[in-house]
Amino acid sequence: MPDEPTLGEVVRRLEAVHQDLKEDFRDVAGRLDGKVSIERYQYEKEAGAERERALTERVREIEAAREKEKEEKQQAEQKLADRRAADRRLIFSALIAPVLMLILTLYLTSQGAGT
Repeated sequence: MPDEPTLGEVVRRLEAVHQDLKEDFRDVAGRLDGKVSIERYQYEKEAGAERERALTERVREIEAAREKEKEEKQQAEQKLADRRAADRRLIFSALIAPVLMLILTLYLTSQGAGT
């Protein structure tokens, strides 16, 4: 019988096991408190996806606005080029053509073709 523990020793061992279990449960509870709930995780994930969609949409709008500005600039440049061409035709028809006609008339009269 000397190998068998006494009743007091059994009680002390049970109290030690009980105390160890309490500490283990406290540790597990602390770890669980530090974890994020599934609902919160899903909510944060959806919120992040929504922010990403909003930023993507904003980038698309900015790119579309820049493309529109580029097209408007090209159209303005084309209008300016057309206006310059029209101005050149006007200058030719209003100034150069009459001067050439006058020179031609003077040349022909000096050659005696008008008589």
